[in-house]
Amino acid sequence: MSLANYGVLKARPVDRRLGTGSNPHYQILAVDDQERWRIAVNVKSQLAPSELQYLIVPQFRHALTDLLEPLEPGWHRLPSGPAGTALDYIRGNLLDFADMTALPFNLPGPDNDLNERIDQYIQRAMADEQAWLYAFGEPWGPESVRDKIFGFSPGRGVHDIHMNQGNSGSFIKDDGVWQDGGLILRFPGQDQWVAIFLKFQSQAIHTDDVTGHRLTDVPQPPPTPTPTPDRPDGLVRILAAQVNTMTSPEDETVILLNTSPQPIDLNGWSLADSRKNRKTLTGSLPPGEPRVVHVRPEVELSNKGGIISLINAQGLKVHGVSYTRDQAREPGWTLVF
Repeated sequence: MSLANYGVLKARPVDRRLGTGSNPHYQILAVDDQERWRIAVNVKSQLAPSELQYLIVPQFRHALTDLLEPLEPGWHRLPSGPAGTALDYIRGNLLDFADMTALPFNLPGPDNDLNERIDQYIQRAMADEQAWLYAFGEPWGPESVRDKIFGFSPGRGVHDIHMNQGNSGSFIKDDGVWQDGGLILRFPGQDQWVAIFLKFQSQAIHTDDVTGHRLTDVPQPPPTPTPTPDRPDGLVRILAAQVNTMTSPEDETVILLNTSPQPIDLNGWSLADSRKNRKTLTGSLPPGEPRVVHVRPEVELSNKGGIISLINAQGLKVHGVSYTRDQAREPGWTLVF
């Protein structure tokens, strides 16, 4: 069973509380044009290890932002699927899991725990009248009682502001695809997007494409993985792509690089676009060598921004990248990832 009412809240942050206690959440008071909301962000896991993994991207560039910008303030329920506004840490090519870091929520000293890493951006948004916060997760309320943290009435809010697939134990019921949580902030004055992604260490990063459940027969990579055929993450990487060509019809290309010291059998592998169209690959890729793949007509790399995913013969994502409409605006240029 996945999240019942997954969506995104666009609002202005106006207050916050650092996470404390045995089940701490970093709490944000946010307002849209009509309502007040409490955004409850987990900063500690109930399952061991207790430290969350996080990644803050201070210059977030992704086709997703073109869809977020025009949203009106308030709650927006989102369909769970590709080529839309929903988040999927695995399928949406939002981040590289190897870049995530585990961090306690409270440590002595300045700017060294998860509370403080989140707080610096929320406080900055609170001080900027033009800034917007996009909180992805599951809503609750309106309640018949006042909010227990900020005291407004009726109480309402958003939680599950973290990855929502690959769970263990009783949390398996929340698994689903294209329903991950997170925080994205927009600072128009600096033309800047900031993304905050959160994951429990108990969650797997290879999951079923339908249910979001962990794939039990697939080795999950360690926090700082070295790619191997059994743990393929990053074994072959998407190095560059030409998504807007000067020819008609367009001859779009993707450049792959074998990062390993061994040849890689690409038979059964594929490149996929944001709509899951696939270009099947064949042959062997020698160690340390690149390959240019002409992806048309099977795959369409949209000039409006999109994602490119590399899938191996077992159906596991090996690497993925994203690009924005602005990056694809000028024809003839090759994008380097």
